[in-house]
Amino acid sequence: MNLEDIGWNSVFKLHFEKLERAELTPARVVRQDRHRYLMFSEAGEVMAEVSGRMRHDINRTTEFPVVGDWVVLEWTPESVRIEAVLPRKSAISRQMAAGGGREQILAANLDTVFLVSGLDGDYNPRRIERFVNLGWESGATPVLILNKADLSVDVEAVSRRVEELAPGVAIHTLSAKEGTGLDALETYLTRGRTAVLLGSSGVGKSTIVNCLLGTDRQEVFSVREDDSRGRHTTVRRELFVLPSGGAIIDTPGLREVRLWGEEETLATTFADIGKLGIDCRFGDCRHDAEPGCRVLAALERGDLDPGRYESYRKMQTELEHVASLEVPHEVRARDRRFSKMVRNVIREKKKE
Repeated sequence: MNLEDIGWNSVFKLHFEKLERAELTPARVVRQDRHRYLMFSEAGEVMAEVSGRMRHDINRTTEFPVVGDWVVLEWTPESVRIEAVLPRKSAISRQMAAGGGREQILAANLDTVFLVSGLDGDYNPRRIERFVNLGWESGATPVLILNKADLSVDVEAVSRRVEELAPGVAIHTLSAKEGTGLDALETYLTRGRTAVLLGSSGVGKSTIVNCLLGTDRQEVFSVREDDSRGRHTTVRRELFVLPSGGAIIDTPGLREVRLWGEEETLATTFADIGKLGIDCRFGDCRHDAEPGCRVLAALERGDLDPGRYESYRKMQTELEHVASLEVPHEVRARDRRFSKMVRNVIREKKKE
């Protein structure tokens, strides 16, 4: 397999070459099956486990491989082991659904985050805002997909409302069931690029994957008619290589979106509120109860949707809580394992 087709580039190569060991090879994580990982390597598909040395040195769960990661494999006559995770260029993170203030990385090394919403009972403006924030925070480019256009009575009206919810985000309307509108996604899925699909259950993520692959690789079920909710037909995250040469990652539906990241991202997600805030009397205005707040003034005039403002304030509070959990330390920890691996290799070479 040509690894450049699925995202291997000069940056990852530079990190890898620092190791200078012939028995090491790069590979990309395709799927996780409990403690074993399916990989794409130059030799083809291979199963591997995290080495004991790496497991011993890991300090946080975010340092374990996730789907989309580029890893370093060591080949022995007995097994293939993962020795390190190369530094990630981007990653989708959320606060774990079980709470506890811990980060969960859903997928890594992405160029595009497809945020899928159904144009049926699934449509939820507040959820869309949360997904958009996840997208911007990842370091990749968020793109909104409004699926099930065949079920919506007024697609154009919904699209206009979504444009107000997600300023600066490209929006594409399609019907995966009927196979229409998918051509618009091709520009994001060229050779060497990776996209991930995020959304709640039943929005059609797996159907989109099947359409892009040209075959029914992912199982799909119909949604309930009363609330447009779907069963979790996709139970694990998995990377697929597309005929175009790019890659796409399918993910299970997210029941809830707990934010993880920096509060500054809200200025991009809520660009309209951020623009109003520039003229607030105080530079550190939180748009809560401060005098001279332009955001509150717009709210009182009816120029700002109360639901959008409440969504902003709720997300702001969540991210302030995340900041209190020492997020910068968590972020720095992501690459610490690789640096430690490099130091160990250098030390071993000096002993030779």
